[in-house]
Amino acid sequence: MAPPKKLTLPSIRMVMVKAPEKDKKLRIGITHGDLNGISYEVIIKALNDNRLLDMFTPVIYGFSKVLSYNRKNLNLNDFNYKVIRDADQSQNQKVNIVNLSNEEIKIEFGKSTEIAGSLAYKALEQSVQDLKEDKIDVLVTAPLDKSNIQSKEFTFPGHTEYLTERFGSESALMLMVHDDLRVGTITGHIPLKDVPGKISEELIVSKISILNESLIRDFGISKPKIAVLGINPHSGDKGVIGDEELKVVIPALANAKDKGFIVFGPFPADGFFGSDEYKKYDAVLAMYHDQGLIPFKAIAFEGGVNFTAGLPIVRTSPAHGTAYDKAGKNISSSKSMREAIYLAIDIYRNRASYEEMNQNPIPTGLIHDTNNGRNGRNNQRDSEELISAQD
Repeated sequence: MAPPKKLTLPSIRMVMVKAPEKDKKLRIGITHGDLNGISYEVIIKALNDNRLLDMFTPVIYGFSKVLSYNRKNLNLNDFNYKVIRDADQSQNQKVNIVNLSNEEIKIEFGKSTEIAGSLAYKALEQSVQDLKEDKIDVLVTAPLDKSNIQSKEFTFPGHTEYLTERFGSESALMLMVHDDLRVGTITGHIPLKDVPGKISEELIVSKISILNESLIRDFGISKPKIAVLGINPHSGDKGVIGDEELKVVIPALANAKDKGFIVFGPFPADGFFGSDEYKKYDAVLAMYHDQGLIPFKAIAFEGGVNFTAGLPIVRTSPAHGTAYDKAGKNISSSKSMREAIYLAIDIYRNRASYEEMNQNPIPTGLIHDTNNGRNGRNNQRDSEELISAQD
C-alpha cells in the first residue's frame, strides 16, 4: 500500500504533540457476518499468513466452534487462533476470536436462516460496543443477509445505516473503493421507485461535503475533484428525458461550487465508465445504488471494498455479499476481505496523520491577534519566535 499522502500546511502549524495512535499495531475487529455464507471462509483465507500478524492484530467476533468447523472444511488445520472471552484479552502475533457463545450451532451452508441473522447481529453489536470502548481500533464487517437479520433490534437496510445511527452521525456515505477508483452514492439501500423523491439539492450538497472531507482526511487528497452523475438517461437531454437535472442536480452543483467544492457534472451515467473519463477525478458520486455499483464491481471484480465515509470510526467491508451459492465449497476468493483490512489500516493511519498535522500547537490565548495593520509574514515571524523562546 502507498504511504499516506502529506498535506502542505503553513509553517505556523507546527506540531507540538505527536499523535499517539499513529504508529501502534492496530487491533482489527472482524465480524463473522452470516455463518451460512462465505464469511468464515474468506476470513480464514485472508488471515492465513503469519506475516500479516506483524502488521496488525485480528480480533474476530464469532463462534470458535464454527471457526473450527470451517477450518477443517477448508483443510487448513495449520490455521491457529486464540479463543478469548473479551476483546481486551487479545494478544499480538495471534489471530484472536471473541467467542460469543459455546452453544451448538447448526451450520447450513447456502441457506438463509433466522438463527444466522440473529448471530450476525450479536457479533455486530458486540464489536460496535468494543469499538466505542477502544478495545479495537477499526471494524471490518463480513457480509450479512439483510433479510434474516431484521428484528426488533435491527431494522436497518444494512451496515451503513445501522452504524450511522449507532455512532450518532447525521449522515454517512457508502463509498466503494478499489485502488484510485472511488464511487459513492447519493441514495443508498432504497427501492429504485423511491430514488427521484429522495434526491434533493440539500442531499446532494450534503453527500458532496461528506465525500470531500473523507477524500482529504481519509485518503490524503488535498484538493479533491468530484464527478457527479445525472439521474436520467443522457442526464435528461436538457429536459427531454426528465427535468431533475435542470431543477435539482445542476442547482446543487452550483451551490456546492459556491461553497468551494471542486465538482463537475452532471455526467450521463451510461458512458461515463466506458471510457477513461472517470480516471480524471478523485471520486464519483452516483445518484443511486446500482448506477454506481454495477460499473464499480465490473471494474473492481474481486478486489473492491465498501467503506463508510462520514463516521467518527473506520469501518470497511468486502464489496461482495454472502454468496450463498459458493458457501462451503472452498472456491471463494479472500482478496476483497484482505483489501478491506488493508484499507481500514490505511484510512486509520491517514486520519492520524491528518489530525497530527492539523493540531494547533499554540494554546488558546497564548498569542493574541497582533494584526493591527502588520502583514501576515510579520505575524508568522512573531509566532515562531515565541515558540522558539519556549523551547
